[in-house]
Amino acid sequence: MLDIGLSKMALVGVVALVVIGPEKLPRVARTVGALLGKAQRYVADVKAEVNRSMELDELRKMKSTVENAARNVEQSIQTGASEFEKDWKDAVGDLADSSADPLPDDPAALARYVPPYQRPDKHWRARRGAIPQWYKARSRLRTHVQSGAARVARFRPKKSR
Repeated sequence: MLDIGLSKMALVGVVALVVIGPEKLPRVARTVGALLGKAQRYVADVKAEVNRSMELDELRKMKSTVENAARNVEQSIQTGASEFEKDWKDAVGDLADSSADPLPDDPAALARYVPPYQRPDKHWRARRGAIPQWYKARSRLRTHVQSGAARVARFRPKKSR
């Protein structure tokens, strides 16, 4: 860009000192510095905006390619599903013709096929009580239920008098 060395900067400083004067030179230098800073920030903002727009264009292109790929996959799945359904109907159609007694829609007739629900462990409390105490102690099952406060009171150290 501009090829300014140390000697050229010194020459510009001396000319500015002579032309502007020593009283106004610091104020002018601050003003020039502020203007150069604003110009640099403006250039940086423009560069950032251009980079953002380029990235946005790339993202739009990527989005369109992903959407096209998704459409292609969806179409291939739909064609595969339709072929599967056709094959399934062919295979199940032979079985449906051979079945003699399909399930009825009537609840009373359906009771013939589905037995009523019965609880598997009818006497589970009695069976649980049949477990020997030595087995309960070994497997660390609780034999007596206590509240938290009772447990704390039971294991609290005794006061010595």
